[in-house]
Amino acid sequence: MIGKKVPTVVFRTRVRDEAVGGPNPFRWEDKTTDDYFAGKRVILFSLPGAFTPTCSTYQLPDFEKLSGEFGAEGVDEIYCISVNDAFVMNAWGKSQDLENVKLIPDGSGEFTRKMGMLVAKDNLGFGMRSWRYAAIVNDGVVEQWFEEEGYSDNSDTDPYGVSSPQNILEALKSVKQAA
Repeated sequence: MIGKKVPTVVFRTRVRDEAVGGPNPFRWEDKTTDDYFAGKRVILFSLPGAFTPTCSTYQLPDFEKLSGEFGAEGVDEIYCISVNDAFVMNAWGKSQDLENVKLIPDGSGEFTRKMGMLVAKDNLGFGMRSWRYAAIVNDGVVEQWFEEEGYSDNSDTDPYGVSSPQNILEALKSVKQAA
């Protein structure tokens, strides 16, 4: 994965727009891979689903809490992508009081599939979802890769550690110290 360019896809997002009016002032907005990755050094992390226990209790909140430290290490943005639609991702972001981490909806799983990380999670009633991973992406190219062990369809486990924000922050700091 290191040195690989992230796939080119269009993400269907929902953005707040007061001009829409009414009780749900949101409109559709297409975002491209370039909108998220071009000219920036970002952390991208992916997880099996919004509102799921590990994702909501540890992974997403810890990236949010550590965002300032990531910024100090030269990270411009932190993105969480999941095979969930824009409505679910927006509701999850609101429930998590996010201010720094940006959520990317990969509703059809196209980006996840093209990254080679799409797995069946039928054993949990999820259908096709993302394997848990993270990457440091510099101007659209994978600089560092953090994939949880045991990649497989219908895995009995949901490993978490390699893609944790603490592990990624440690990796960033050790690269900086080695330079």
